[in-house]
Amino acid sequence: MTRPLNRDRSLEELEDDRWPAPSGDATRLVATAHALRRKPIGELTVEDMRLLIGQNEGLPHLLPPALEVLRLDPMAEGHMYEGDLLAAVLTRSPETWSKSPGLGRELRLVVSDLSDLTPDLKREVERFLAL
Repeated sequence: MTRPLNRDRSLEELEDDRWPAPSGDATRLVATAHALRRKPIGELTVEDMRLLIGQNEGLPHLLPPALEVLRLDPMAEGHMYEGDLLAAVLTRSPETWSKSPGLGRELRLVVSDLSDLTPDLKREVERFLAL
């Protein structure tokens, strides 16, 4: 049985893993990921989730709320392009889905009826469905 997600807690709190401050020469991506790990899960935007999921950060805690968003709007958009959250979720490793088969089933339901996808997104959906 899975525990309900405490959306008032950050990834750092949920994982009990506090990262040191990024170095002064850290890239914007690294600095942003560090900052987002301290933000409560319930305050993360679509873009925040897209970025963290794309970096494989906090997947057990971020995939459930990402799927909630995708159930309502499969083409939810962060700052990159329409459907970028879906692309980030779809492109996680097969091991991610074998560890969380319930989430994989939910994602299958989300993508099963999608049409008019870009060629890249269609390819990712097909790859995911073939797992």
